[in-house]
Amino acid sequence: MSTSAQSSAETDTSSAARSGGTATDRLVEANARYAARFSDPGMDARPVLGVAVVACMDARLDLHAALGLELGDCHTIRNAGGVVTDDVIRSLTISQRALGTRSVVLIHHTKCGLESITEEFRQELEQEVGQRPVWAVEAYTDADQDVRQSMQRVRTSPFLLHTDDVRGFVFDVTSGQLREILPAS
Repeated sequence: MSTSAQSSAETDTSSAARSGGTATDRLVEANARYAARFSDPGMDARPVLGVAVVACMDARLDLHAALGLELGDCHTIRNAGGVVTDDVIRSLTISQRALGTRSVVLIHHTKCGLESITEEFRQELEQEVGQRPVWAVEAYTDADQDVRQSMQRVRTSPFLLHTDDVRGFVFDVTSGQLREILPAS
């Protein structure tokens, strides 16, 4: 199973090795520099804006910059595709019930890797490792429709207290623009 992500990761690892360590070593070194200048902002775990953002884990999405967010403004929940899975519902439930969020923003994006992967991915994994993953790939071919499905999953969850302010968007990775997706009627 070969993907462009693996090729990119191998390149990044090679670059990190040339500079004296792995990518993780570079991150740990960066954290040491950060911690040396760090001062406790005295924040609570409750997000200032009372919003939870669910988005794809794609490295091209700088959510804080794209949404004008500062540290402490929101809870950010990311996964492959930004799809609403059982684990996202778990995180949103904790965010709402224990930490006071009331709004949910869902963000998918153009040119997502989940648009080019299929359920065969699970079958390939099963053949490779001898065990089928218990999770679904949640691949899709229509980002707008998948945002609608994710909005519906949030709105119908019995665990969430606040489902009246759930909005979905598709982020264009070439322009940086958000395009709002209206829920299914």
